[in-house]
Amino acid sequence: MGVVEQIKDTIEKITKDESLMKDFKNDPIKAVEKVIGKDLPDDAVEKIVDGVKAKISADKVGDALGSLKKLF
Repeated sequence: MGVVEQIKDTIEKITKDESLMKDFKNDPIKAVEKVIGKDLPDDAVEKIVDGVKAKISADKVGDALGSLKKLF
């Protein structure tokens, strides 16, 4: 599985599991390794962590913009 596929899979698992989301916020590298099921070098996991963070942030911004549109 490539990095992009791993990011998508990890995002799906973390966003659907409140416990994993809490773990991700506290220690993203360990949370991603838990989802992947492997202990990888931190630099490899960092790419996945960055992708997951970007997606979660983008989703939050989208939700906020959606809420603002309802006001007008």
